[in-house]
Amino acid sequence: MGLTSRSLLYATAAAAVVCVGLTLWLWPRFAGRGPRAVLGRLGAIVATQLTIVATLGLAVNANFEFYASWHELLGLYDDAPAAVGKWGNGGTAGPVGDPSKGLVQASGPDGLDKVHGVPKGPPDQVGRVESVRIVGKRTRVVDGAYVYLPPQYFQPQYARQRFPVVVALSGYPGGTFLLGQHLRLPQTAGGLIRTGRMQPTVIVMMRPTIAPPRDTQCVDVPGGPPAETFFARDVPDALKSHYRVGHDPGGWGVLGYSSGGSCALQLAMRHDRTYTAAAALSPDYKVSNDPTTGNLFGDGRDRIRRRQEHDLMWRLRHLPMPQVNVLVGTSRTGEKNYPAAREFLSAVRAPMTADSIVLDHGSHNFATWRRELPAALQWMSKSLTFPEDVVGNS
Repeated sequence: MGLTSRSLLYATAAAAVVCVGLTLWLWPRFAGRGPRAVLGRLGAIVATQLTIVATLGLAVNANFEFYASWHELLGLYDDAPAAVGKWGNGGTAGPVGDPSKGLVQASGPDGLDKVHGVPKGPPDQVGRVESVRIVGKRTRVVDGAYVYLPPQYFQPQYARQRFPVVVALSGYPGGTFLLGQHLRLPQTAGGLIRTGRMQPTVIVMMRPTIAPPRDTQCVDVPGGPPAETFFARDVPDALKSHYRVGHDPGGWGVLGYSSGGSCALQLAMRHDRTYTAAAALSPDYKVSNDPTTGNLFGDGRDRIRRRQEHDLMWRLRHLPMPQVNVLVGTSRTGEKNYPAAREFLSAVRAPMTADSIVLDHGSHNFATWRRELPAALQWMSKSLTFPEDVVGNS
């Protein structure tokens, strides 16, 4: 049974109920003082606690999808990018991620069937959300995505029109599912587009963790996962090859919350010829090693330079300003990053521009990010240029 399967959750819940019932029934037999009675009481308590905790843990994981499989939970995917990168040797059915099948490939639901409120009905009236896998032609990384296509994408008058695109990144260790179910990104964007407060936009929802369970922080790790190249080059190329999205950087933005927000700022400021706008909700402003990341910068002579270049405050002080627009979401109380956000915003100079969403109170959670999301999407819509190029023109 899969880690997120309902059958496993129900079986564990049933085991918890049975353990509680047996404990109540057998407890009088363990009322003595002898070793057998003491061991019986301990065994009953341990079995009951374990089954209850396991049930709660499975329920929380099924709801938030922190880990999608037993392999991720047990940390067995350290070499995932290298394994995925072993493309076929001329066989008729290559391994997962075979680029001969396209850089964007249809996939199973990957949790999309559990997301409440996704568009249902004629696509030309309500839009559509697709579950796909994106294959990196340079990095040979494969990552899942939900792709929201607005109603206009399917309407005859827009048949040759390309659309602006926003790449949306979840935090760590969350997955794509959280962007749909808890951030409610496609539902919110659909409502804004329907009421004319946001231009029709393709939204690509992904998790930045390309080598679970490792948190790669959108960094090209020396000898490890090339996360930055994947999101800065492979993802845009794959999307342009499959969807009617703009080819000019003016139509491309990146959005994220928590560590996904950190990635959004990093990608836009380091790759302003790919993304010209970034909206970051509760981000950090530099990349640091910790137990979930491992050594992100390597042990070579350039490790200090690499670390500095992923420190956004260092970049603002020592490198030319990138020509990008950024938006930062924070709260005066309830979040620890407010002082860092003020320092970052104050350091921005032309041609870079910076705006902010500052709540009086907000915590590092989805309730806060959902409050900020409509304003962030409308800001993004104003920051991106609706593509002038159409299908058939280079």
